[in-house]
Amino acid sequence: MADSQDTATNITSPRRLGSALGISAMLPAAGAALLPAATCPACWPAYAGLLSSLGVGFIDYTPWLLPVTVVFLIIALAILAWHARKRHAWGPLLLGVIASLLLLIGKFLLDSEVALYGGVAALVAASVWNAWPRRACDTHNPPGI
Repeated sequence: MADSQDTATNITSPRRLGSALGISAMLPAAGAALLPAATCPACWPAYAGLLSSLGVGFIDYTPWLLPVTVVFLIIALAILAWHARKRHAWGPLLLGVIASLLLLIGKFLLDSEVALYGGVAALVAASVWNAWPRRACDTHNPPGI
């Protein structure tokens, strides 16, 4: 009976909840970035169906792609920054910033799918790296003593 209580406590611990929040915050940014511009006529029916299922008729979503992508990227970077400050590990945040810039430049400036997908992959890697548990340092008993 004690084992089941320990398992239930570990599942809902703030650390696990925080890492799940960090990974889930990245998903809207990656999804918004992967929306193609309105130049793909084959995609229009898919977007019309998606927007109609949400109760929105078919509208020109192109002007909203950049602001929506930036908002979701800011949310993802804010969570990466929060964890970086808490853990004193700045690598995932730095990778997230580079990935966000690569994603925005590839999507809206260069129209490069390689840069876009590279940025998305790097943002996913930053989120996974951020959620990865850190090893506790044993400063009380250094090796060899």
